[in-house]
Formats: sequence, C-alpha cells, structure tokens
Amino acid sequence: MRISVVIPVCNEEENVGPLAREICQALEGFRPFEIIFVDDGSTDGTAAALLAAQVQEIPELRLLRHSRRSGQSAAVHSGVRAARAEWIATLDGDGQNDPADIPVLIAAREARGDGAKLVMGNRKASRQDTWLRKVSSRVANGVRSWFLDDATPDSGCGIKIMHRATFLDLPRFDHMHRFLPPLFLNAGAEVISVPVRHRARMHGTSKYGLWNRLWVGIVDLFGVRWILKRNPPRPKVVEQGIER
Repeated sequence: MRISVVIPVCNEEENVGPLAREICQALEGFRPFEIIFVDDGSTDGTAAALLAAQVQEIPELRLLRHSRRSGQSAAVHSGVRAARAEWIATLDGDGQNDPADIPVLIAAREARGDGAKLVMGNRKASRQDTWLRKVSSRVANGVRSWFLDDATPDSGCGIKIMHRATFLDLPRFDHMHRFLPPLFLNAGAEVISVPVRHRARMHGTSKYGLWNRLWVGIVDLFGVRWILKRNPPRPKVVEQGIER
C-alpha cells in the first residue's frame, strides 16, 4: 500500500461520492492506495452514499463508522490507526481541499528526504471562504504560530501528508488535529508547508463557526503549550556497536 487517504466526515452526503472519485483520479499513478472515510456519527445518508460508491465503482474505499459523534481529531485517529500504508494523506470531507494537491505534497516530501514527517498544505493565497472566516483563520494561525513557535503559516489546513507511526506516537487529545505542526516538531520531525488550492463549498454547511472555535482554541493553546513543556524535544537515537 503506497498511501492511505483518511477523510473524517459528518453529514456530507452530497460531497463524499464526488470527492472519492476525485481522489481516485488524483492517485491513479500511486497504486495501490486506499481511501478511508470515517463517518463521525452522521445523521444523513453519508454512510449509504459511501457504501454505494464502494460497491458500484471504488473498491479502494473503506468506511469506518463511529457509534457516536466524537469529533474530527477522534475520526482522524481512527482512520490513521486502521490505515495500512506508512504514509497518510488527510483532507476535509467538504470538498474544499483539492485531491489533485496530494501528489504535490507527496513530491515535496520525497524531495526533502526522510526527515520530513509532516507536509502541511498552505491555503493562504487561494482561500475560498467568507471574509470573516479568512480573518479569523489568519488571526488564529498568527496567534498559534507565535504562542507555540511552530513557524507554520496554515496549521488548520485539512490537506496534509504525515508519517503514520510518528502520528500514532504523539500525545492524543481532542482537537489535536489543529496542532500537528508543533507536536511533530516536538517529536523531532521536520515539518514543511506547501501552497495548495482551496475551493468553495458546493453542498452542505460548515460544522465550524467563529465562536465554537474561538474559546476551545484558546484553552487548547495553553494545553498544548503545557504538553510541549512537559515533554521536551526527543533526542535522535542511534544504535552503535557490532552488527549481528
């Protein structure tokens, strides 16, 4: 398995089928691959739409379902844990991330070598959102970068490539998907950012707004800073001696 794509979704019935087909087209040159959708307690026809796509046209598709809504970070963790590839691509389930950027991120990682364990997308030049979401995202990214010193321009971008084993070794907590750059850096991994496209949402409504992100984001900032201080950067371990 060359790459596993993990997509957390909740009530995205109209978006999941077209998104799965786009991912297949984008990864045609990267077979074998798998596409893992994690349905986080949807109450619409999201699961039915995915099962229909799996049976009719996309055998690479796998569907995991949470018995109750647990949040995006939990959905990502479930997908990564079930994945079979060493490298994981993630993107949002609303169709705003362009799957055609996945090969771009893969190429950037391969060009950088084994040290790069996280490749973040950067939507800065092409963000297709309301002015309020653009401003709130810019402020949040700026505060997060200053407070945690992660030097990442777009920590909240959903499309990324990451090393599975490194991710699973990170401290796990709710909303951790927003803080992957400082967590990977603290684990001794290199993090790079690559410009990506961003598209307008075609169907459904966003699950996040300014207020349901603001307060929990502030609390999380202090929590992550505490985690980083309690877990100093890990040293590189090199085994020496006689080969056996």
